[in-house]
Amino acid sequence: MSSTDDYDKLSKEEREARDKADREREAAEQAALPYSWTQQLGDVDVTIPVPKGTRARDLNVVIQKKKLSVGLKGKEPIVSGELCKEIKVEESTWTLEDQETVLVHLEKLNKQQWWENVVTHHPKIDTTKIQPENSKLSDLDGETRGMVEKMMFDNQQKQMGKPTSDELKKMEALKKFQEAHPELDFSQAKIS
Repeated sequence: MSSTDDYDKLSKEEREARDKADREREAAEQAALPYSWTQQLGDVDVTIPVPKGTRARDLNVVIQKKKLSVGLKGKEPIVSGELCKEIKVEESTWTLEDQETVLVHLEKLNKQQWWENVVTHHPKIDTTKIQPENSKLSDLDGETRGMVEKMMFDNQQKQMGKPTSDELKKMEALKKFQEAHPELDFSQAKIS
């Protein structure tokens, strides 16, 4: 029996307790890492503390399609390993902030997928529990925005018992056809 089957059989209180315990375990595992990280659907930001007074020339930073390594020259890397997913190298950057923090910005290749971890050998997070920030329609590209607005309009029309945009288009086309062909009798026509 899989753990999801077990989870489905739990009461609401038991699920909440298990979720809370999982979040606490996950938080402890993430806190033990030598860096912290956040993500949006399109990118990952990794914050790596370095000794105060560190300068950019003291760092050895490698950002590749499936690899990340950050550390001080001549020393063992602070973080190094295979990335859990591929990135766009040309759009990924790093900066040194206040001579004590390396900020690494990784642009995801697949912008529709949450990452479970930054490097594959580090503890994973449960991506099914991620609650993304609400996005605004203005954040979407034109084509996606148009599709979402059409879906919202159609849903609103259905709730009011009115025709959807597709049904309105059909009705408009039929009306134009009837006006162009007044000699035809449409009284018995069934339009689907």
